[in-house]
Amino acid sequence: MPAPYEKGSSKKGATLFKTRCLQCHTTEKGGANKVGPNLHGVFGRHSGQAEGYSYTEANKKAGVLWDEQHMSDYLENPKKYIPGTKMAFAGLKKAKDRNDLVTYLKEATS
Repeated sequence: MPAPYEKGSSKKGATLFKTRCLQCHTTEKGGANKVGPNLHGVFGRHSGQAEGYSYTEANKKAGVLWDEQHMSDYLENPKKYIPGTKMAFAGLKKAKDRNDLVTYLKEATS
């Protein structure tokens, strides 16, 4: 069972985002889709729904409504959470890292 999400350090999450996510994702409103979709507004949106991004059928059909817990669970092992996703990221095994990253994403994508 995945670890429950707990609010972490946004500052540490920002560093994780820069080193692990920024090469494929943007967070600002109107930001570009890169290898991965722009993440602005991701919380409260269903998987596979970012405008202008070409998702796999697996992502579109997963029907995940992104909240902090789902995002944390996904980031532990994306390919296990949504089999068939094209996200190449292996995941963050430490719950503390996921908490920090999700805390940052919640602020940066709102």
